Amino acid sequence: MPLVESYDVRKEFEGGVVILSLDTEQIWGYLDQMNEAQFRIRYPDALGAHEKVLACLSNAGVSATWFIVGGMALRGSDGARDVRMAGLPAEWTAKIPGGVEATTPLWYRHSFVERLRKARPFQEIGLHGGLTHLIWTDAAATRDVVKQELAEGVKALEQASVRPISFSYGREQEAYHELLPAHGIRCYRGRTATRAFQLGPTLRGKLARLLDELRRSTPPPVWPQETLPGLWNIPSSLFLYPIGAARTRVVGLQSRIDRFSRGLAAAARLRGIFHFSLHPENLTESRQGFSLFEDILDLLIRVRDRGDIEIMTMSEVAARMERWRERELPEPDVDAPSASLTGVSAGGPSETKSKGDIYDSPKQHSHS
Repeated sequence: MPLVESYDVRKEFEGGVVILSLDTEQIWGYLDQMNEAQFRIRYPDALGAHEKVLACLSNAGVSATWFIVGGMALRGSDGARDVRMAGLPAEWTAKIPGGVEATTPLWYRHSFVERLRKARPFQEIGLHGGLTHLIWTDAAATRDVVKQELAEGVKALEQASVRPISFSYGREQEAYHELLPAHGIRCYRGRTATRAFQLGPTLRGKLARLLDELRRSTPPPVWPQETLPGLWNIPSSLFLYPIGAARTRVVGLQSRIDRFSRGLAAAARLRGIFHFSLHPENLTESRQGFSLFEDILDLLIRVRDRGDIEIMTMSEVAARMERWRERELPEPDVDAPSASLTGVSAGGPSETKSKGDIYDSPKQHSHS
């Protein structure tokens, strides 16, 4: 239930908004599902996928929100024996190898985080899942365990000169919202706002997502909801439907472009947010994956250049909502952390202010 119900946040949007968010996890997001060899077979050149997506965004002049697993930002670790992973479930950390980027690049990519941090136009860096992509609804994910996962994930990004303001849950499994503000998080991506995704990774859910794709269903515009004082939920409208051979034999790649186009049109017409999400490695499942992504960006640029929509990052939207909240709402009688945002775009467009010398973000994988 959103904290704010009786005030219409929609009036804060004079036109449509598009958010692109990317769950950037490499093998961290699959450590309980496959080993490194299996990962490389399913997602060939997954490391290159991140570089290509960043190049596409830079060439298109588009900012996005990149949700990074904290472990990726480390220069290296001692694996399951690392002190930063102490207290996390042993069955979860057992498969995490020790090493550095040169020896275990599927796990540690500090250099990419650094390139992302310096990219132009500005790319927001948020936190994905925590330090290890632990699933917060897992039976072993107690409050204390999740608190450790979150705190160490934030710390890992801070050591890479990033202070995350935005957050996404591993596999959209939301829990422990109250922990986020205490660790500097001001907005998160809630579960995709369609019935098909609300059904989760069930057979009914998979069939519903397939039917949505076959029908070219229009992704719903979304609007921010204040879950807790100063914590905004900005749910996804659409996740990229898988593009591997098994899926494209049933529903061709054109459906992904058609649905993206319909999402843009709906957001512009209803003055809402079209929040499009994907995992970069999913683009490697087809030889046409990156041409598909370029076609999607071409659509976005044309609509933006017509003035029908604006492109924002997650925390830019959150900053806008905080300004609206200060104007429209009385101060809540709740003992909660300050809701002010401290993001800075490191030279890019920002709706927030810098603080100190640390760089601040301003602003089920395939979902089958």
